[in-house]
Amino acid sequence: MKRWIPFLKSDPTVSVVRMSGVIAAGSRGSLNDQALAPLLERAFSKGKPAAVALIINSPGGSPVQSSLIGSRIRRLADDKKVPVFAFVEDVAASGGYWLASAADEIWADESSVVGSIGVISAGFGAHEFLAKQGIERRVYTAGTSKSMLDPFRPENPEDVERLKGILGDLHENFKSQITSRRGAKLTTDKDLFTGEIWLAQKAVELGLIDGVGHIAPKMKERFGDKVQFRRYEMKRPFFRRFGASMIEDAVSGLEERAAYARFGL
Repeated sequence: MKRWIPFLKSDPTVSVVRMSGVIAAGSRGSLNDQALAPLLERAFSKGKPAAVALIINSPGGSPVQSSLIGSRIRRLADDKKVPVFAFVEDVAASGGYWLASAADEIWADESSVVGSIGVISAGFGAHEFLAKQGIERRVYTAGTSKSMLDPFRPENPEDVERLKGILGDLHENFKSQITSRRGAKLTTDKDLFTGEIWLAQKAVELGLIDGVGHIAPKMKERFGDKVQFRRYEMKRPFFRRFGASMIEDAVSGLEERAAYARFGL
């Protein structure tokens, strides 16, 4: 009732947005700008929140989706004049750390993994296997680079060099994001952009995060013991809740499990 009485002050509210999973465009259940946009819009707009808290648990993924989500968070924060706090659970690595860097402050559990500020491209080569099986690969293109990095053909050094150039440019974008967001907090005594990962306490020393802390006590410390939490989370598609699309879900689950396994999780 208190919120409807104009001369009584309402308790402060913190909007909590959970971001858990691999970052990928168009994949069901993954983090992407299209899926998160309505959640973020409501989180920043509904009920004039005192702050928005991001709960992040992601091993990374698409650099474009990471950038789109991070940019949306900053636009909303600036437009609504609302501070943003990120709280890392198991991991905020690679694109997951990009998301965390969109916050004004980053907090983590003492065993959280953060970092991996780098770019990776992985594939396979099957041309020798095809040759042993007597299978001939036939490819016709218009454009000399159209079949770049075809896994069923021998690796072309020029293609590799071209890919490394693209990865280098993406890496520069990632470094620019982190240096612009973390600024003077970052240590100058160590190269932070090698793809290395760290636990929370070391990350504090390096300036990658602001401290070790959990969402409830930290928000009560900032906004008082009566702070309220309004939670926003991506809903699973209707049919997934009843076990439909089992094959697709199983493959997606294996891919996500592999992504987390890179960080010992």
